[in-house]
Amino acid sequence: MSTPYAKLPAWADYGLIPVINLLVAFVVAGFVVLLVGENPFRAAAVLVEGAFGRGQGIAFTLFYATTFIFSGLSVAVAAHCGLFNIGGEGQGYIAGLGIGIVCLAFDSVLPWWLTFPIAIIAAAAMGALWALIPAYLQAKRGSHIVITTIMFNFIAASVMVRALVGYLKPPASMAPQTRTFLEGAQLPKLNWVIELFGAKIRSAPFNISFLLALAMAFLVWVLIWRTRLGYEMRTYGHSSKAARYAGISETRIIIIAMMISGALAGMMALNPTMGDQHNVALEFVSGAGFVGIAVALMGRLHPVGIVLAAILFGMLYQGGAELAFEMPAISRDMIVIIQGLVILFAGALEHMFRPYVQALFASLSPRSVGMEAVKGKGA
Repeated sequence: MSTPYAKLPAWADYGLIPVINLLVAFVVAGFVVLLVGENPFRAAAVLVEGAFGRGQGIAFTLFYATTFIFSGLSVAVAAHCGLFNIGGEGQGYIAGLGIGIVCLAFDSVLPWWLTFPIAIIAAAAMGALWALIPAYLQAKRGSHIVITTIMFNFIAASVMVRALVGYLKPPASMAPQTRTFLEGAQLPKLNWVIELFGAKIRSAPFNISFLLALAMAFLVWVLIWRTRLGYEMRTYGHSSKAARYAGISETRIIIIAMMISGALAGMMALNPTMGDQHNVALEFVSGAGFVGIAVALMGRLHPVGIVLAAILFGMLYQGGAELAFEMPAISRDMIVIIQGLVILFAGALEHMFRPYVQALFASLSPRSVGMEAVKGKGA
């Protein structure tokens, strides 16, 4: 008879298994570094040092993590409802247009602390509306959410090009981007928080949207685990038949979940547009919507795990840039390979080591020990 699997405790399910996957990913990445003739231990040291060794690196790591928190939360909310929102990239793009319109309209007449809330509402609304169409098609027509959201990513990119080139860029400019936002639409930096601990930061875009990301993580936790709506979403995600039998409207829950997911994806546009480049330009999302999928999976769809996973990927982005500079043999493409390995083991192969861990816990459980004792007496 095969060994029965044990239900893992929360610390093992949310902590041990992601750590094991991460360690295996870095071991495999170490062999890749060896193939190019570099020392993997030195590469790891440079990676960590570049991300956390100086105040400048910490600020950039948290800046990247801010965007990934929003995109990871977006994926997680939809996943709890059994939906795979792969359209965060497009939802962020469209939200960027809403942010740009708000900033261009109010940056000369309002201070940032009034412009920022309006931009948050605009970003959330635009992202939610862009997610509404695939949600409606899924709920009413049975169109698969993955296919429609991927298609809408490409549509959003085309809309962005048309809006920037045709309407939003200054007449005398050739660059497909808006004018630079004035101070009324520039978010204040949070670098001073890191400097309180004695670190020195020359210039880094770490800004107040990080606090908004943490607030959204808390609100998502409240939504999913402390509200009736969250219970309905988890019920539908676990079993759509059971949800329908319980009287939960399939159309309503799909549309609401996807609109919340799209709103969160839209808010990730606040960080690069208002907090860093102070304009809206092509490619400002830079793949963050897709990184959010890996962040959500590594974080086990829990807000706390997503925040930690986002910081990890922020470390890979910032530390990877330092690594490519300090060790030229490790090109930027090699950094992408390392990131891909983390995504592979944290996402696609997330369950590879789970049966072994479950079997280990089953063999160590008191019930298992008792069964072995009974077998011994019977012998």
